[in-house]
Amino acid sequence: MSLNGGRGGADGVAVPLSPPDLVESALAAVAAGAGEVLVHPRTPCGRESLSPRVVGPLLEAMRGAGVFVPLSVSAGIGAEPDPAGRLERVRSWTVLPDRAVVHFAEPGAEELAQALLARGVAVDAVVPLGGEGGAGPDAEPGPDALERFLAWPVRDPGRIRLAVELAAADPALVAGLRWLPPVPLLLFGRGAAAWPVLRLAARCGAATRTGVGDVLHLPNGRRARSNAQLVAAAREISAAAGAATAGSR
Repeated sequence: MSLNGGRGGADGVAVPLSPPDLVESALAAVAAGAGEVLVHPRTPCGRESLSPRVVGPLLEAMRGAGVFVPLSVSAGIGAEPDPAGRLERVRSWTVLPDRAVVHFAEPGAEELAQALLARGVAVDAVVPLGGEGGAGPDAEPGPDALERFLAWPVRDPGRIRLAVELAAADPALVAGLRWLPPVPLLLFGRGAAAWPVLRLAARCGAATRTGVGDVLHLPNGRRARSNAQLVAAAREISAAAGAATAGSR
């Protein structure tokens, strides 16, 4: 579940930004059925940050409040544009997340992923497919990001998950992923693609995610009031897709 993503205050009250709001939103989302929580830590002024003085207290606050599902932190250029700076930040963390998101469309992704694994942090390797992809002006197109992931030696498949961001719910793109390294697969979309991709993931038996970091509206087009509401809708869709798949066998 993507708790806040790159959103800001202009995106509405459903987006939690302060540590207390992030903790409250995470607890409610877990109660609604979220199995993981992905957060973009922020400084008091609202800027994304990988500083240990920002990441550590937030993780401790979440765990101390009872958020006991795996906690993931986004380690992208939105928080630290310089690849060397990102490495320095994650190596200085005093409190570790369970997972970290590494965008393989960004420079230095391989070194960052390896540094995280060396610290005992599992990695979600994000690869965009079917669109422009990327996470910023320095990002590379989706196919190049996939090629970079494939060229990166996966020495610890048990702690690496391939997170494919689909621009559209295209079954052909998913079918093309069957020859990839034997690592767990997560499929997700953003904006208009979020719910169609979630349905596709449910039919394929792949992991998926939702949250205001990815989508601000419910499947019926109404504005979501909270992450918990999005999680509840996602669970309903996944359950229905699973039942339909089972019934067709």
